[in-house]
Amino acid sequence: MLTPETTENFYTNCTQCPRKCGVNRAEGKTGVCGETLELRAAFAGLHFGEEPLITVHGGSGTIFLTGCTLRCAFCQNYQISQNGLGAELTADNFVSICLRLQEKGAENINLVTPSHHIPILADYIKQAKDEGVTIPFCWNSSAYESIETLSLLSGLVTIWLPDLKTLNSELSKTLFAAEDYPKIATDAISWMVENNPLRIGEKFGFDRELAKLCSKEKMLQGVIIRHLYLPGRFEETAQVLGWLKDNVDGRAIISLMNQYTPVPFEEDKNRAEARKSSLSSINNRLVTSEEDADIKDLIDAYDFEYLFYQELSDDTSWLPDFRRPQPFSNKLATPLWHC
Repeated sequence: MLTPETTENFYTNCTQCPRKCGVNRAEGKTGVCGETLELRAAFAGLHFGEEPLITVHGGSGTIFLTGCTLRCAFCQNYQISQNGLGAELTADNFVSICLRLQEKGAENINLVTPSHHIPILADYIKQAKDEGVTIPFCWNSSAYESIETLSLLSGLVTIWLPDLKTLNSELSKTLFAAEDYPKIATDAISWMVENNPLRIGEKFGFDRELAKLCSKEKMLQGVIIRHLYLPGRFEETAQVLGWLKDNVDGRAIISLMNQYTPVPFEEDKNRAEARKSSLSSINNRLVTSEEDADIKDLIDAYDFEYLFYQELSDDTSWLPDFRRPQPFSNKLATPLWHC
């Protein structure tokens, strides 16, 4: 276990994430992630909108953390990832929330956007396990992470839920302010897959028969890799699926999402203009039925061993508002804690 002194050392000249901004977060300065040494969060509750293997019956026990290492122009969680909405979570607060989620029937503890606080979270997770949290911990991230820092979570996190947003450096520079995202993310995902073989229910691995039962099976260990289709950028999805087929098929689960939704951002004119410029690289709209059909053809062509794909919908009511104690619809989440 990390000592308080060694944990703080990770923050004094911060190089936790690939940006390596070198800010002294321990003295209250904010890194590119927007955060100091203080771990903050905006919401915790049972979430029923994750993949079936994560949601199962009781829902995923999500904790939405404040700050982010990326600056995604279309981020639906921008209020907490970019605007700093949140309140401090001490170790005792964190453990208490985890235990309450477990008592309410959560299938796992799902840490959303945690990449900029790995050393502290490693300590908090260890304490939570010592104090009675027995359900798996799930790492829900952009995959813009250093393998050296991720290794601090070995043996603590067993379920990994990374994004693979794009393999196009120019697009990642425009949309995420991170030109190196493709190399960083594929390296991080490869590490996750190598170190976390799939374990579903009491069975190791999976097959097509088990796939039919997935909605009632629980993921205990392994990697689910998410990719969000960006409207008008079919080639990006084709390239990402090609990499996944070549590198992780049969060893990880693919979750292909078509839920891109324009976000009604509330921000000043300068930020709005900068965001508009970034979003001009894609079609900032809902996915069309024609695109959905093309994606399904692509899925059939690649024939993944195991892949989730959403049904196309024009419902945008799921977009969260973290200023409310219940950021989601009552159908989608059950609140437990709010900042």
